[in-house]
Amino acid sequence: MAGRNSKQTVRNMVLSLGVSVLAAGVIYLFVPHDDSPPPLKRVDYRVELLTARRAASYPVAAPEGLPKSWKATSVRFQGDDFDAWHLGFHDPEGQYVAIEQSAQKPSTFIDDATQGAEETKSTRKIGDQVWRRYEGERYDALVLEGDGVTTVVTGSAPLAQLTTMAEALKTAE
Repeated sequence: MAGRNSKQTVRNMVLSLGVSVLAAGVIYLFVPHDDSPPPLKRVDYRVELLTARRAASYPVAAPEGLPKSWKATSVRFQGDDFDAWHLGFHDPEGQYVAIEQSAQKPSTFIDDATQGAEETKSTRKIGDQVWRRYEGERYDALVLEGDGVTTVVTGSAPLAQLTTMAEALKTAE
């Protein structure tokens, strides 16, 4: 008689486990879940741009005339040891493009801004300025060195998008 009770107990445990797994599966199927990353929020950088243009020791560049499909996602100005301006975007295809400007020593700043990209022999004339091209594992870049400021347009976007951003850059002089 004891054998029969233990068989029934094991059978009841297995049935309970099966019902629990089935219920969990049904819940999983009908509860919405989205594994995609959340959409990036657009930032308004106008106030930071005005502040940077007043405080920086160089003419701060920002794009003008880009289509709405370019989404500004990050902005900051630091004036601690040396002036540094950052404005990050996602292009229409979702690739990252950033404008980095600084009064820091060019070699150090370029290495940091491009995340270790190497200078190529290629240049690109944009307006009346010649930008040097850099290529890296993570980011490519266009670099323009001026009097007391280095401007870097960098990111994961293709060269055409980096060029579009560099062409759109304007300073308030």
